[in-house]
Amino acid sequence: MGNAMMKAVVYYAPGDVRVEQVEVPVCGAGEIRVKIDACAVCGTDLKAYVSGNPRIKAPKVMGHEFTGLVDTVGSDVSGFEIGDRVVMATSVACGDCYYCKQGHRNLCANIAPMGFTYEGGMAEYTIIPERALKGGHAIKVPLSVPAELAALSEPLSCAVNSCFNCDVQEGDTVVVIGAGPMGILNACAARQFGASKIILAEINEKRLKQAEPFGFDLLVNPAKDDLTSIVMEQTNGIGADVVIVAAPAAKPQEDAISMVRKRGTVCLFASLPVGKSEITIDSRIIHYGEIKLVGSSDSTPEQVEKAVEIISSGSLKADKLASHVLPLDDIMKAYELMKSGEALRVVLKP
Repeated sequence: MGNAMMKAVVYYAPGDVRVEQVEVPVCGAGEIRVKIDACAVCGTDLKAYVSGNPRIKAPKVMGHEFTGLVDTVGSDVSGFEIGDRVVMATSVACGDCYYCKQGHRNLCANIAPMGFTYEGGMAEYTIIPERALKGGHAIKVPLSVPAELAALSEPLSCAVNSCFNCDVQEGDTVVVIGAGPMGILNACAARQFGASKIILAEINEKRLKQAEPFGFDLLVNPAKDDLTSIVMEQTNGIGADVVIVAAPAAKPQEDAISMVRKRGTVCLFASLPVGKSEITIDSRIIHYGEIKLVGSSDSTPEQVEKAVEIISSGSLKADKLASHVLPLDDIMKAYELMKSGEALRVVLKP
């Protein structure tokens, strides 16, 4: 093919993201080439455009929440056929470091993410690198799953990871603070893990409205009502089993420990911006209540498999999550929809 060209969304610098023609990548012996048919736009993609990301080796094709059909299989690759639908655990691990050997590939010391180190999925084709295939980072999806839903496997897998880290159990009461796409996905994942009561909190009325069709037990606007009192009321004064903070702000992280029960878990799911990431919490509450405070970042191939299983079963209202489907040319429109809070997940289709 040599010089065949394709359309791609390329990151150059903060404020400089271009839709342009680049060469179609050539598939090496240990690689797979995928013809992409959907790539969701992540909050990280928006953050990179607005304020940059030093980890992106620019210029770089953006996008990591993608799915597509295998179009070329390298001569050294087995287990994949042309036409297979695949998604990825997109933070590609080395397999050799301390964390990889412990099974925590998401925490790999030499992590190489798609769209950061490797060319990403906001394009007509992408290459799944050899290192990713060796580590099991490419996961097959049943062909019956529509592309725009399959593209949600990666973000859902991050919520699966947080539910693992919080050890969400059958019958738990789970509070999720922040009803952006990741907050809603955390609440959906908690339901899949058996939580019987889910309280979702969000200060943006538009986002609360978007959460209605998902059928959570209680939607609360903490700007209007005291969330801690409501949680205590709902749990006979005991507190929630798990509180997941999916809002990228300090106050919800600080408030979370006041609404979790003794021996409960608070999960810091959303990252705070550099320079604004310090929080003040009452350590006595953690000490006397034996509270677990955990972080959660990214996901492993096993968690992507679990996410694919959930999406394939049809038990997730995934069609409501993929709120807007746009062509690659409309990346700026996608950013606007995300900034305004109008969109849950915008999916780009080449």
